[in-house]
Amino acid sequence: MNNYVKNIDELIEIRKKLKKDNKKVVFTNGCFDILHAGHVDYITKAKEKGDVLIVAVNSDVSMKRIKGLLRPIVNQSERAFIISSLKPVDFVVIFEEDTPYEVIKMIVPDILVKGEDWSIENIVGRDIVEANGGKVETIKFVNCQSTTNIIKTVLERFKE
Repeated sequence: MNNYVKNIDELIEIRKKLKKDNKKVVFTNGCFDILHAGHVDYITKAKEKGDVLIVAVNSDVSMKRIKGLLRPIVNQSERAFIISSLKPVDFVVIFEEDTPYEVIKMIVPDILVKGEDWSIENIVGRDIVEANGGKVETIKFVNCQSTTNIIKTVLERFKE
């Protein structure tokens, strides 16, 4: 694990300092199971919206509840390490809940970002961010990749 993966208490302290320094904090989240070009494009575009990018990664337990018992393929420590190693990412936190609502409530980012597959009114944490003067935005996908499609392709190609 590198120095960019933080627990929530560390991240709260970092956020306080960033707020004092007038840094715009961007927040996004996801499972990021098998990292692909779509993830990297999305994260790069998220970072362009502010000064500091925090990415919350679903824990293994959370991901199993959301995606099913066969997921994740890559464990939470490795996923967090990979995401934190991407140039645009400043900090990563792993969360146990099905949604990052509690993390958003504790961090209160300036900008909350999700993919265009989410309508603004359905983005978890929107109420918190907007109530504190922040913005909620979506990012257009230019790459139609998904971890599910990658898994399907692998299974198809290696069927015996």
